[in-house]
Amino acid sequence: MSAEEKKARIAELEAAMQGADFWADKARAQAAIKELQTLKAEAEGGSAYDKGGAVMTIFAGAGGDDAEDFARMLLNMYQAYAEGRGWGMRTLSASENDHGGYRSVTVELDGKNIYGTLKNESGVHRLVRLSPFNAKALRQTSFAMVEVIPQFEKADKAALKEEEISVEFTRSGGPGGQNVNRRETAVRIVHLPTKLAVHVDSERSQAQNREKGLALLSAKLYKREEEERKSKEAGLYVSKTTEAAWGNQIRSYVLHPYKLVKDHRTGVEAHDAEKVLEGDLDAFLEAEKAL
Repeated sequence: MSAEEKKARIAELEAAMQGADFWADKARAQAAIKELQTLKAEAEGGSAYDKGGAVMTIFAGAGGDDAEDFARMLLNMYQAYAEGRGWGMRTLSASENDHGGYRSVTVELDGKNIYGTLKNESGVHRLVRLSPFNAKALRQTSFAMVEVIPQFEKADKAALKEEEISVEFTRSGGPGGQNVNRRETAVRIVHLPTKLAVHVDSERSQAQNREKGLALLSAKLYKREEEERKSKEAGLYVSKTTEAAWGNQIRSYVLHPYKLVKDHRTGVEAHDAEKVLEGDLDAFLEAEKAL
């Protein structure tokens, strides 16, 4: 929908709201209000979900133990930033190794303006340092993927058709694969057409984990559609999959042989790398608003 079409639709909806019979069909009226809010947010240059919470997943990429430790470092960095802003954070699922690193970890962030603030952190992050897992302390390059999606309270049932999803229930797992729950309450849901998948084990029951998983999957589909829309508007092609490896990074964190954090999209640099990893992200996030 073009900018002019959005403007015309906003005017049409606002006119309809003035009608005496607007609330005769409550469900239709609420849908119209939601559409109006979405269109106005887009017209102002922001997604309707920018003002709400977010869900962040960090995946370890190339680099073995170092990459899984880098995933931990990124989680701590975002947690420190969230705490400084007064945001709440809780873990939805985590695959932890035997020394505190993460193969993957998903957290939910509660508060205002979180998705709008963090959505452009999505992408590959690169770490260069002397490896603490190498007996010779050699320099190691490792990668992690960050994914940020909006927080959906409920699944978008119009977008998720039963025949297009696969649901599996498994036992919740702890570090090293240790089972922390004998009941199969964890859920993994796959959207078959796109191969997008979610895993949730934070809730008490299968049903609750399934509902949370479907909401997450809806948000993933929304994020994917937004990226495709933006790429089409810009005349660009965006790959359906991005590998967490060399050449794809959006930001590099160099701890050896010098200290530097550089965002490769905005050009923002910081020489106090430790301070950035402790949650000092404001300069990077501010520059990202123009992306």
